[in-house]
Amino acid sequence: MLPDLLLNYTEYFQPLNLFNYITFRSIGALLTALIISLVFGRKIIFILKKFQKKGQPIRSDGPQSHIISKSGTPTMGGLLILFAFTISTVLWAKLDNIYIWIILGVALSFGLIGLLDDWLKVSKMSSNGLKSYQKIIPQIIIAFMAAWFIGENTPPGYQNSLSIPFLKEGLFFIGALYIPFTILVIVGSSNAVNLTDGLDGLAIVPVMIAASSLAIVVYLVGHINFSSYLQINYVPGVGEIAVFLGAIIGSGLGFLWFNAPPAMVFMGDTGSLSLGGVIGVSASASRHEFRPASARSTSNISLKISVFTTQVGMAKAPLPRLKNLAETGAWSDNKGIELSKLQPVPVAESCKVVSEVYTLSILLHPVECLQVYNGCSNSMNLSKFSSQNSAVRGLKQGSVVLSLSLSNS
Repeated sequence: MLPDLLLNYTEYFQPLNLFNYITFRSIGALLTALIISLVFGRKIIFILKKFQKKGQPIRSDGPQSHIISKSGTPTMGGLLILFAFTISTVLWAKLDNIYIWIILGVALSFGLIGLLDDWLKVSKMSSNGLKSYQKIIPQIIIAFMAAWFIGENTPPGYQNSLSIPFLKEGLFFIGALYIPFTILVIVGSSNAVNLTDGLDGLAIVPVMIAASSLAIVVYLVGHINFSSYLQINYVPGVGEIAVFLGAIIGSGLGFLWFNAPPAMVFMGDTGSLSLGGVIGVSASASRHEFRPASARSTSNISLKISVFTTQVGMAKAPLPRLKNLAETGAWSDNKGIELSKLQPVPVAESCKVVSEVYTLSILLHPVECLQVYNGCSNSMNLSKFSSQNSAVRGLKQGSVVLSLSLSNS
């Protein structure tokens, strides 16, 4: 809004030409979002506490200390992030840019889905909100619309094509598969951030790192001179997304002030689904779908969770329990993971360990993860159990899948 208003008066006051520069407006969006978050953070947290008398329901299968230390902490803190980056983006971005409206629409829509999920959890005082299909179907519909608009506004030479990493102007035409693939990137990135969330400050920091990297990417891709010099695909208008990502970084920094341990508020699905969707749209619009780690790892997450759920016979993949398991043995909110402190897991927990140990492959170096997994497998001593036991058979099958996936990481 500010560029559209102030650039009309550059002939009277030349410093206003600064609003022509994406770098200047990105920094302005970052600082504005940060200030909004810090100024309104406590007020929003106060309102959330007022309407959430008991705060977010604490999982009973987590560390017992959480029941005391985290009890009464409100969720839906993602509202603070959404509020900050929306106001900042509207102020600093050029509102005639279609990519701004696409990414803002996805962010707010995914945030609304997460808000409903958080509200159901709080109102029912249960860790179960929306069912999986009730979240994934709206996400797919929204992602489809975003993919279609991105495709329609992409230069003709790049439509229905993917940019191949490390190849100069390398494009791979996939035709009708482009929209399904883009949907996978957007929805997958959204749920990858959602799966990451679980400890104080755990999700927002990687999101800010990813947003910083993507801000550089979209700026270079959207700049005709830099893209030509670097021999990467030039996508007109996509550089404006850097302003939005600047607002994401600023709002994330402000949120982290209140979310750092001990957290005053939890992000909830309201923030995690929205922020993940932003990462996916940014990657897709800039034709760098293969570059973000979230896009690369999400398909692995979804595939292997489904494999473990089917083979081990689990009703749900207890991803939050990985964080709790690690926290009680070797990982606190203030410390990193120390592999030497990971304790052997009883055989009774074997079915759960398969999914939980897999998740370490996202957080740790694959080789270290494989060592942890082998240690857990050895401690279970599966040979004592009958091969007819379905859970043991599933665990053995799951171990093969896990070992193969780690060796190819």
